[in-house]
Amino acid sequence: MSQRTCLSIILAAGEGTRMKSVVPKVLHTIAGLPMVAHVVKAAEAAGSGELALVIGHGADEMRKAALKFAPKAEAFVQEKRLGTAHAVLAARAAISKGYDDILVMFGDTPLIDPEALAAARLKLAEGAAVVVVGFRTENPSGYGRLIEKAGKLVAIREEKDCSDEEKKITFCNGGLMAVAGRHALNLLDQVGSKNAKGEYYLTDIVEIAAAQGLDVVATEASFENALGINNRAELAQAEDIWQQRRRREAMLSGVTLIAPETVFFSHDTEIGADTIVEPNVWFGPGVKIATGAKIHAFSHIEGATIASNCDVGPFARLRPGADLRTKAKVGNFCEVKQAIVEEGAKVNHLTYIGDARIGAGANIGAGTITCNYDGYSKFFTDIGEGAFIGSNSSLVAPVSIGKGGYIASGSVITESVPDDALAFGRARQRTLPGKGKELRERFSQAAAARKKG
Repeated sequence: MSQRTCLSIILAAGEGTRMKSVVPKVLHTIAGLPMVAHVVKAAEAAGSGELALVIGHGADEMRKAALKFAPKAEAFVQEKRLGTAHAVLAARAAISKGYDDILVMFGDTPLIDPEALAAARLKLAEGAAVVVVGFRTENPSGYGRLIEKAGKLVAIREEKDCSDEEKKITFCNGGLMAVAGRHALNLLDQVGSKNAKGEYYLTDIVEIAAAQGLDVVATEASFENALGINNRAELAQAEDIWQQRRRREAMLSGVTLIAPETVFFSHDTEIGADTIVEPNVWFGPGVKIATGAKIHAFSHIEGATIASNCDVGPFARLRPGADLRTKAKVGNFCEVKQAIVEEGAKVNHLTYIGDARIGAGANIGAGTITCNYDGYSKFFTDIGEGAFIGSNSSLVAPVSIGKGGYIASGSVITESVPDDALAFGRARQRTLPGKGKELRERFSQAAAARKKG
């Protein structure tokens, strides 16, 4: 089957109306990735070499989005929504190129498993003309039934058209279909309108193919593969299923999740073995974590790289560009953005590090801020190896602290500090006896006067 060419047609023309959104339905996200992109990834994993996106509502927005998750996909616009067969035929130009296998999927089924697609393709390789992926359920109400005879699929019957006996069938249509490329256009062109709306249904090709003596079969997948998203509640359900899958995968690969149900991954999270993740941690897109790291509770991490044996949190926020090297530490209530924290460096408490480099073994005291933004531009702070930054210091970029430099607590540093130098940047303290009492009395009298006025 690896030598067979494959085109995946993804029907992505759904509106966002039932989602109560101006965003096209298939662009709503699961694990930080548009649901249609999940379908694209599954198609590619199943060996699909080419992709055709059939779009309608929000076509321009869909094209722009597709450049990010499917840059090589060819987009086709279904101008009028006249059913699934009509939508597939919008990609006629792609189908005509002569692929061995045609996979037809829906952009709002983000949990489709590549193995289910591969199983359907295998049936095509064995000689089937049409393959329908179905699922079994104890409550089939509302689903189209797969009608089989002698191991062959002869029809897909909508529930309203089922006989009483057919309504007892628990093998239901999952929506996914695979069609042999040499038969695809012939079958699709024979689909006729069967309703007052003049709509053309893809499921009709089952009976058309069977009537021609072609081999039509059904394969079975889990219900999750067919789960379509039509509203926010179903979107949340799909997110929950996806997260459960990913958590299990992480734990089986050697990651410890103390409270799995409270940890949320993104579609591209990479996390190494022997990493420990405490409760209530959120991983946004673009996170890579090496082995042996410890992520403490209530941390929020996105776009960050965390090397082996790092220690993060609790209550830490790592923003895009945060790069923690081996054994680095970012502690409680700290934020790091677009900065390298080199090996063994410590950013322990209540600190903001942005647009900076923290040298190996440096220690950043509580309340330190790299003042990187002047309202118009960002500026860089460079802190050398082994430097010590005292608590409550403000480093006004652009500025550098040399190797082994020492910054006194409470300093505002506006000029670079040489290696091994000690820098003070604070006003000299003055103590005025009795002045505190005098101020209190003055402030009290002013407040009383305002109340009377």
